Amino acid sequence: MNQIMDVLEIAKCLPHRYPFLLIDRVVEMELGVSIKAIKNVSINEPFFQGHFPKYPVMPGVLIMEALAQAAGVLSYKSLEVPPSEDSLYFFAGIDNARFKRQVVPGDQLTLCVQITANKRGIWKYKAQAFVGDELAAEADLMCAQRDVKR
Repeated sequence: MNQIMDVLEIAKCLPHRYPFLLIDRVVEMELGVSIKAIKNVSINEPFFQGHFPKYPVMPGVLIMEALAQAAGVLSYKSLEVPPSEDSLYFFAGIDNARFKRQVVPGDQLTLCVQITANKRGIWKYKAQAFVGDELAAEADLMCAQRDVKR
């Protein structure tokens, strides 16, 4: 099943908001299997003011966060249960992270995430970020669904 989502639909699945919502569009999704999402990288991103003003480079941790957000959308949609204020997916681990190419203003990141395991609210993923056909970053990610107390 191919599901396309715009940023308004994405915002229904994730608690993140500007400036921390790092997915602009979902272009492909097979529930329970994989997702392909887009992050348009603009010079107007607030992190470029300090990273680095004379040579702007998207921080690697934010590339990983964008991949984790794509994973979160995939998980919520795969469960076919809407997100609730009482439960969130938290980043639980990053293994084998590698950065292969700098990501700079004007680039479009394609975020590709595949589910590799799901057991008792713990999800594992193989994640890759591309600029065009070039691999920019990759990692094995883990997210955990947890109840939150207010």
